[in-house]
Amino acid sequence: MNLKEKIAEYPNFPKKGILFRDFSPILKDPSAMESIADEFTKHFHPKNIDLFAGIESRGFILACILATRYNKGMMMIRKAGKLPGKTTKISYTIEYGKDTIEIQKDIIKEGQRILICDDLLATGGTAKASAKLIEKVGGKIVGFAFIIELTDLDGMKGLSKYDCKSLVKY
Repeated sequence: MNLKEKIAEYPNFPKKGILFRDFSPILKDPSAMESIADEFTKHFHPKNIDLFAGIESRGFILACILATRYNKGMMMIRKAGKLPGKTTKISYTIEYGKDTIEIQKDIIKEGQRILICDDLLATGGTAKASAKLIEKVGGKIVGFAFIIELTDLDGMKGLSKYDCKSLVKY
């Protein structure tokens, strides 16, 4: 299936000069979602994953699709202040300032193998911070699953020590 045909493009969103690649049209096509799950299943073996982590918010969707396919659990990586209970946080630098993400403190057991999911890889700042956060609490990163990769922003460079798979490259 050609997923690129299903990805919408919005020039000058969210600000002038940005071409936003939107995977939302894929969500109304069950065969496209099935194709995404198939492609990641070919790359990441179910025996090597204990839990899927979705990066807020579009990564939640991919993590849920894969967790269901693999019959595994799913966890959320959220912006600070969005999760109840005790959390662990990490702050990091992004293109236009600083951001903070968090996970619930007891969501990962020591040594659990985590596949981190997101819809899009750009510069890789949030992905790297997510890996550091999970490793900080004892999780082991299996790799990263991205639907879209913006290759000119070089996000894979900062993730080179991990097994990464993206389905559509621009």
